[in-house]
Amino acid sequence: MTGEKTYRALVAEESGGEFRQIVKELSLDNLPDHDVLVRVHYSSLNYKDALSASGNRGITKNYPHTPGVDAAGIVEESRDSRFRAGDKVIVTSYDLGMNTPGGFGEYIHVPGDWIVPLPDSLTLKESMMIGTSGLTAAMGLEKIVSQHIQPKKGSVLVTGATGGVGSFAVALLSHLDFKVIAVTGKPDLKEWLLNIGAADVISRKDVTAVPGKPLLSSRWIAAIDTVGGTMLDAVIRQTDHNGVVTCCGNVLGHKLETSIYPFILRGVSLMGIDSGIALMADRKRIWNRLAADWKLPVLDIVASTCSLEELPGEISKILNGKQIGKKVISHL
Repeated sequence: MTGEKTYRALVAEESGGEFRQIVKELSLDNLPDHDVLVRVHYSSLNYKDALSASGNRGITKNYPHTPGVDAAGIVEESRDSRFRAGDKVIVTSYDLGMNTPGGFGEYIHVPGDWIVPLPDSLTLKESMMIGTSGLTAAMGLEKIVSQHIQPKKGSVLVTGATGGVGSFAVALLSHLDFKVIAVTGKPDLKEWLLNIGAADVISRKDVTAVPGKPLLSSRWIAAIDTVGGTMLDAVIRQTDHNGVVTCCGNVLGHKLETSIYPFILRGVSLMGIDSGIALMADRKRIWNRLAADWKLPVLDIVASTCSLEELPGEISKILNGKQIGKKVISHL
């Protein structure tokens, strides 16, 4: 296919019982034999990538491995009639970066069924300033508005507001005229959250340090929860009548213990989000919206860029809860 051509990639590998990430030259012949070869221009860093890069075998079974569940680039070769050399494309999730070499390499080789054509109004870099985290936030917003929640009905809470999903959710909700309450454990970032669209910034304890009653006073009409656990329980019990809570994270734990009363006495809806298994029709619809009426004017505030060499430090930050916004990896 490509002879001895090589490319640069960040490789996670085990050494002495510990995992490290180093930049290596790899042969294109080591990539899996799928239908479309993409020269990656940009990727982005997600929590799942950090887990893969640090040896989490629930995410990645075999090492050495190149993580990166997101990639945007240009088709170089294709055996799939839907794509031609020169096409600009986006690939997010499926098995990319999990057990298939991912976007932290300059090339990926993927099935055509994983590929979304880049919308005309987005650049490759902008698509990775959005990435899986932005797609996830947009899916949460779509679930909220599908239940007829409008800005005039009340505030929307966003937990984990300085992370990739949370910060994009804050900015997107604000862009669509919702009053956003941002929840964070980083009080020093209050001004940054206000700059990207939050109307109010509160601490985690403001949400969770509440009585254990099965129902609490209503404080918001909807919420995008990115952390799970005790936070999700507290959010549900403080959601208003016919409100919507979306759930897409488990940083605070995978178990949920809560009361049935918000559901049967207030009609609250709890809606899960998993952008990894989203149908292609849904992906295309949302990407097209993110390139049109949902396109953010503050992408350059929400996202910043790093190189492959800087990526191990960013992986450490996200694992230790120090991530701010979205980190885009440039291969140019």
